[in-house]
Formats: sequence, structure tokens, C-alpha cells
Amino acid sequence: MAYLKVVATPIGNLGDLSPRALQAFREAELVACEDTRRTWQLLAHFGIPRPEMISYRQGNEEKTGEKVLSALKAGRKTVLCSDGGYPAISDPGWRLMRRAALEGIDYEVIPGASAVNVALLKSALPTSSFTFRGFPPRGPGALRNFFREDAERPHTLVIYESPHRVGATLAAAFEVLGARECAVCIELTKLHERVRRGYLDELAREFAQTPVKGEVAIVIAGANRKFAKNDGKEQENET
Repeated sequence: MAYLKVVATPIGNLGDLSPRALQAFREAELVACEDTRRTWQLLAHFGIPRPEMISYRQGNEEKTGEKVLSALKAGRKTVLCSDGGYPAISDPGWRLMRRAALEGIDYEVIPGASAVNVALLKSALPTSSFTFRGFPPRGPGALRNFFREDAERPHTLVIYESPHRVGATLAAAFEVLGARECAVCIELTKLHERVRRGYLDELAREFAQTPVKGEVAIVIAGANRKFAKNDGKEQENET
């Protein structure tokens, strides 16, 4: 019986690949993934024979998506995955899932590791309400506007950022949001996992001078005086 299984893969620690995910890969006749080399390394680590693999990445989603849909309609067991975490969460995959749904092809999501959730929990900031905004824009003006959209909202904010832009992004966040609590999470679940907690102004200065290697997630407190540098009493005295 044909199916599409959307599989979350490890973001660093290979031990996070679930038994359900392993079974899906073992049974797959076709695997659509970002980088066939990386996914093959993952499968080889677990002794899974190589299935047919196709690169489904940013830039070829429409063309490759048609091939995957054709395979599904032909009855082939298919897995969709990204290089790490969930497909469609700041990675390709959403377009294929939507096409499948619109054409009446059901799909199963097999849970696993996600840098969003891991970073949120490692931040020690409130978890009851949060927003994930993916990668912010690069231009200084667009970056400030990006943070202004959430400036008055109480939820915790989670974003991804490339290693060489961490300092600039923290500085823009401080300019717009003020000295809120923040956590910079680096190489989550990996051997050299590191989390730096502090206030936006402090971390902006630190990462302006500190080179970063690896994957980065940034978590910023919402608009709540409890998580600003000055506590509520100090702020009231200043007014």
C-alpha cells in the first residue's frame, strides 16, 4: 500500500532517530531528501539498505514534487525528510505536503527532534506561549521591522540564525526590544552543545566579538517586565 511518511531526523545526536522513523526508512521504496549524501550517511549508520533517493531541496521543489507525487500515485512507499529536524520547518517540504493533501493523498508525520522545541526548553524562558519565526531577514531595516512585529506581544520568540550573523541580529533585537532576557543555543544535541543566557545588550556585545561555529537558535523573552533587565519596581520608579 502506497504512503507518504514525513520523517523528522536527528539535528545532531543520531540516537534521537526514533524506532518508527527507522522502520519507515527500512520500508521506503523512495526517499525524498535535501541532500542524498547526508541522508545516505544516516541510513548507512543504522545498516539500512539504500533505497532509491531523490534530492528535494529549495530551488527544485516544484519539479521534484511532481516526481514524488507520481511515485505516490504509482503505489510507491515514500519518505520525505530534511537534513535535520522536520521537513517544512525552515526546510523544504510544505509545498509537497500541501499538494498531497489537495490531491487526496494522506500522509503520516513521524515525530522526532526539533531545534525549536529543544532551544525553547534550554532557554529557561516561558514555554506556555511562543512563536517560531524561522530565519530573520538580512537587511538592517528589514531586520528591525521583523522584531517590531513582535515587540508588544507577550509570547517567547524563537528564531534560527546563521553563525556569522548572530551578533548583528542580537544587536537589532536589543535596539527594538530593549534589554530582555535571551538565550543563544548553539549545536543543540551535539557533542559541543552550548547555551549562553543573558540580556540582549550583553549577548549582542559578546557575540559581536565571539565567532560562532555550528547551528544556532535564538530565544527571546516576550514583552513582560519580569524578563526585562530592570524589574517592575525599578521601571515604576523611573516613570
